[in-house]
Amino acid sequence: MNLDPVQVMKGPDPMPNTCPTTSNGDSKGPWEDSKDIHENDGPTKKPKSPKPENAVTIAVSSRVLFRTDIEQKVYEEKGVEEYLRYQIQHENEPLAPGPAFPFVKALETVNIQLRELYPASEELFDIVLVTYNHAHVGVRLINTINYHNLFIERFCMTGGSSPIGYLKAWQTNLYLSADAQKVQEALAEGIAAATMFMPDKQMEVSETQLKVAFDGDAVLFSDESERIFKAHGLDKFFEHERENENTLLDHGPLKGFLELLGKLQKKFYAKGHRLDCPIRTYLVTARSAASSGIRALKTLRAWGLEIDEALFLAGAPKGPMLEKIRPHIYFDDQMFHVEGAAEMGAIAAHVPYGIAQKYPRKQ
Repeated sequence: MNLDPVQVMKGPDPMPNTCPTTSNGDSKGPWEDSKDIHENDGPTKKPKSPKPENAVTIAVSSRVLFRTDIEQKVYEEKGVEEYLRYQIQHENEPLAPGPAFPFVKALETVNIQLRELYPASEELFDIVLVTYNHAHVGVRLINTINYHNLFIERFCMTGGSSPIGYLKAWQTNLYLSADAQKVQEALAEGIAAATMFMPDKQMEVSETQLKVAFDGDAVLFSDESERIFKAHGLDKFFEHERENENTLLDHGPLKGFLELLGKLQKKFYAKGHRLDCPIRTYLVTARSAASSGIRALKTLRAWGLEIDEALFLAGAPKGPMLEKIRPHIYFDDQMFHVEGAAEMGAIAAHVPYGIAQKYPRKQ
């Protein structure tokens, strides 16, 4: 399977676009129809966005939040001016959900429950839409966000400039993009980041619980052990892990994000919601439990991190496990694992191998 983060999907839509298309003539367009429906629900007051220093900030590119394969094709074949004209002409047509959409919806579900338990707290997920688009395209993006009833108040439209500096200004804790180069730049700046892919089919995910799955080496942990395996083979890897069983692994690029998830989980635990916590985390690793799992578990314990479920697969395929878990997002540094996850319909995100040891900032 070849996964292209730009051309997000070919064939039947795994998340069918239920958005109505633009009407011709004088009949009402989709935004008017949607407005009529929601106006009957009575007045609603949107909550305030938290301050960036208090929030868990997730920056999401428009190309992974929404399906933009048609628009990308216009840009590639006809250039930027025609692309802008196309977006303006179609700004009353909502974009369909992309691979990050279920993840963002799950973040909002967690926020609703956090606000119920802690009405004054700003320790929430805050979503920032980051896009290379010109501001002219913002109308369509805002219309699409309102149509899908997403709570995204913060926008960053860079008009073709790199978003990395803005990510730092937003105090971003996780950046999800379709641009692998920008993901590498973000990681090099100490920002957790991953390239998202749309699988050929889409498995159903929970609407009440956020599920996040992580690979171990070069994702939660450094790639120290993985480099030994690649250079010297499996036997040397096992020997190294036995010799260093009581030596903690260094942190990887996603360790800080797992810490933040754990911090929010503890807010639910404090209110008696450990068993029905709306956040659940998973370690899905190719490590063997008996020969190399102890070091990973001791490292997590020393970091003060609780992982809800740990799956040591000893080299077995990860796809069937992910099909059982059905995570909203799965982070892995190996493309063949990402491809295997996609074959099962899981939403997978690639953390580029080789970045972890360059990761400059402790979290």
